[in-house]
Amino acid sequence: MLRSRPITGKLKELQKEIEGYAIDYGLDFFEQIFEMCDYETINILASQEGFPSRYPHWRFGMNYDQMSKGYRYGIQKIYEMVINTDPCYAYLLDVNNWVDQKLVMAHVYGHNDFFKNNLWFGNTNRKMMDVMANHGSKIRRYITKYGLQNVERFIDCVLSLENLLDMSELFETSDIKRKRKETERQFAYENSLEYESEDSGSESLKSFLRSKYRHEKSKKKVAKESSEDQLLKIPKKIPERPVRDILYFLMQYAPLEEWQVDVIGILRDEAYYFLPQRITKIMNEGWASYWHSTIMTQKALNASEVIDFADKHAGVMVMSKQNINPYKVGIELLRDIEYRWDTGRFGKEYNECEDMPEKLHWDKKVGMGKEKIFEVRRTHNDISFIDEFLTPEFCNRQQLFTYKYNPRTERFEIDSRDFNAIKQKLLLSLTNFGSPVIEVIDGNFENKAELLLTHRHYGVDLDMSFATETMRNLYYIWKRPVNLQTIVEDKEVVFKFNGKELKPLT
Repeated sequence: MLRSRPITGKLKELQKEIEGYAIDYGLDFFEQIFEMCDYETINILASQEGFPSRYPHWRFGMNYDQMSKGYRYGIQKIYEMVINTDPCYAYLLDVNNWVDQKLVMAHVYGHNDFFKNNLWFGNTNRKMMDVMANHGSKIRRYITKYGLQNVERFIDCVLSLENLLDMSELFETSDIKRKRKETERQFAYENSLEYESEDSGSESLKSFLRSKYRHEKSKKKVAKESSEDQLLKIPKKIPERPVRDILYFLMQYAPLEEWQVDVIGILRDEAYYFLPQRITKIMNEGWASYWHSTIMTQKALNASEVIDFADKHAGVMVMSKQNINPYKVGIELLRDIEYRWDTGRFGKEYNECEDMPEKLHWDKKVGMGKEKIFEVRRTHNDISFIDEFLTPEFCNRQQLFTYKYNPRTERFEIDSRDFNAIKQKLLLSLTNFGSPVIEVIDGNFENKAELLLTHRHYGVDLDMSFATETMRNLYYIWKRPVNLQTIVEDKEVVFKFNGKELKPLT
């Protein structure tokens, strides 16, 4: 049972103090609500990605078990959690000391400002607390009606596809959505389809009903074919162009029941809600860390608290050779941008200067640093952030190199100090948030109603063990063989999953 309560007394006064500092520095944020939790409650919230009410699924229990054991054995501790909503909710841990609470509050106001002002969050649903609760209620009703095993098996399949998204969907404005709906209505009319009224259900269900109507018409024309072929008869090439949003394609064209379309729509909506956080992890954590560091060191700390703060801050910023720390890379790159734009270390004159002593002591006293980092916070995501602002000098100062494991010495060693290699590897790890880019290019492959996908190869081969399981789940939804076009060892190969095994087409 969740046990959270609003903060009161001295903590409420501390919030007003920290909020005042944030306003003075120019941060612009939603109304901020802090609630206090014990460690069990905050682990439950963290296991459900910050929301107190979610649909029932075994992965949330697995996450909770992992987090609670990590806390119990001293491996990890969750100091805070902040949610992208309006008002913005954040949870504090009741066992944190006073310095921790100060640091966390300052950090949260940085996140809040980022959520409100970064363009990639512009179209996210700020009332997601209520939406998540409604999603949970709907899926519970489906479980009651269709059985836990059936619903959970279907959710498992859909969750394995939730990273196959199209980032351009984040910028689909209400006007674009309205025009798209008008186009769909016109398409339905021109093809003599019975288009439902606005109050007949969700868009997911409307899409399903349109598809079902087409399938029924096709079934009548080919009465001699098997019932499975009738259901999957596709009258024309789909899609007209490659589709990266796999879940939306399945909602439109897969032979699904109404509840299954609705479940896909629910999980797709949630995946797109979390997508901006996945593509701005370095920037978001860097921005929040920049402001908690600034507020604490310049305003909020007492002399007796400095060492305690430095210890906590250093623990957050520690880097390993296996993975980058988004907190560390984000805050240091923002500081570097601020310094460069304060001193004028940008533009044609600076870049073309070949006098190294002059370049080393370059300072035009431009003073544009704060203005620049606020602009960067508004317009960039992690890929554009790294691509535009990472420099060789920054990599050298921060000791950002590429590492590889040496089995002889049994440790990670520097593999390359080359800036281009470092930048390329970092960008590759961020492209599509580390997931392969997969597109649907044909829903009627070889005129057999089979699915054909293509892997956009950017130098890294697919992990075929993961690919096999993903195609198995796609087969479960599509109910016909699934084909995948990719490159293996510089050769184009098409793999087919027929429901039992994955094998290359000859």
